[in-house]
Amino acid sequence: MITGKTGCGLRYAVKKSGGSVAYCALSIKCGTRNEDGFHSGIAHFVEHTLFKGTEHRSASSVNSYLDRLGGELNAYTTKEEIVVHATVLKEDLSKAASLLFELVTSATFPENEVEKEKGVVTDEINSYKDSPSEDIYDRFEELLFRGHPLSMPILGTAASVKRITSGELHRFIKEKFVPQDMSFSVVADIPESRMEAQVERLCGKFFAGKESGPASRTMAPRTVRITNVFDRTVNKRNHQVNCIIGAPAPSLYQDAERIPAALLCNILGGPASNSILNSVLREKYGLVYGVECSYTQYADTGIAAVSFGCDRGNYEKCLSLIGREVKKLQDSPFGPGRLRAAKKQFLGQLAIASDNGESQCLSMGKSLLAYGKVMSDLQTRELVESVTSADIQESARLIFCPSSCSRLIYL
Repeated sequence: MITGKTGCGLRYAVKKSGGSVAYCALSIKCGTRNEDGFHSGIAHFVEHTLFKGTEHRSASSVNSYLDRLGGELNAYTTKEEIVVHATVLKEDLSKAASLLFELVTSATFPENEVEKEKGVVTDEINSYKDSPSEDIYDRFEELLFRGHPLSMPILGTAASVKRITSGELHRFIKEKFVPQDMSFSVVADIPESRMEAQVERLCGKFFAGKESGPASRTMAPRTVRITNVFDRTVNKRNHQVNCIIGAPAPSLYQDAERIPAALLCNILGGPASNSILNSVLREKYGLVYGVECSYTQYADTGIAAVSFGCDRGNYEKCLSLIGREVKKLQDSPFGPGRLRAAKKQFLGQLAIASDNGESQCLSMGKSLLAYGKVMSDLQTRELVESVTSADIQESARLIFCPSSCSRLIYL
C-alpha cells in the first residue's frame, strides 16, 4: 500500500489487490455535524444533488457514464463525512476517479433538478416514519446528543429540506469541500505508483491554485462529555415494541478505551448467532427476531446501544434479561479461554469484512480522514490482542453504568 498527501493537502491511499474489479472513493470530512449556518439536512442533500450535473456533463450523462461501462456510482452521508465512490473494471479506473473529482469540484446544482430532488428526499424522510427500528435510533441520538451538533438527523426534516436552494448548495461545497479535508482511496489490480501519479494529476487539474490549509476544527481529537440521561416511552401504537438502551462511549481517538468497547459490544450483541443477547433472547427464550449491540465512533464521542424489537407482552422480560447479562459482564471477569475465543471471532469478522474490496476502500478513506494514515492488519490484530479481561469488565461498567444509561421505548 502507498499512502501520501498531495501538494493541495488531499490524502490518498492506494492498495494493489487481485481481480478485474477496481474500487475508488473520494471522502470528504464534512457531514451533518458541519451544517451550522445552513438548513438541516444539507449535507445529505448535497450528496444527492452532486449527480445532477457538472460544468461539463448533464445529469443524464453523469448517471449513465459508468453504467455504460458496467460500473456503479454511489454515495452516502454520515454525521461526519460525505463519500462518493465507484466500482468499475480495472481498465476504467482512471475514468471513474476523474468523474469523482469532477463531481465534488464542479457540480452545478440546477434549480429544476434541486426542486425535483426535494421530493425524493422528502419521501425518504417520510419512509423512516414507517420503519420504527430505524426511526427510533435517530430519535435516540437526538435525545442523547441534545445541544450537540451530532443530535441533528442526517436527512434533515421535510420543512428544512424544502428551504434549501441552489445558491446555498454552492456556498456549502465552497466552504466545506476543500482538499485538505478530503481523502482518496483505491483498491485495484494496478501498479500502486501509477495510481499515485494519477492522483497527483487529478489534484493538479481539479484543485489548481488551492493551497494546503489547516485540518477541519470540528474533527479535532478531543473528547466531549455528554451528560444527557433520559428514560422515555413513546406510544406509537405499533404491533411491535422497539427499544434502545445506550450511553456515550469512547471516541475514534481513544484507542485505549475504544478497542475494548468494540470487543465488548461484539461479545454482547454482535452479528454472530453466539453473541450473548442473541443466544439468550432469541435462541433460549424465543422473545425476539433480532437483537444487537452497536458501537458508533465519532471524532469527539461515541455511542454504544442495545436495540431490539419484540411483541408487546415480551418487552419487560427482554429488558430484564438484558440487564442481567450486562451485570454479569460487569461483575464477573472473562476467563482466558472465553476471551481468546472472543478475540479470534472478532478478528475473523474483521478479516472477512476487509476481504471485500469496496468495504476495504471505504474503510481506508475513513481512516485517512480520521488519523491521516491507514492501520495495517497487523496493527489492528495487536490492538485487539492487547485487550485484557479487566478491560472488558471496565468497559462494561463505564458504558452501561445505570446512572449514565438512557432508554427509549416505542410502545
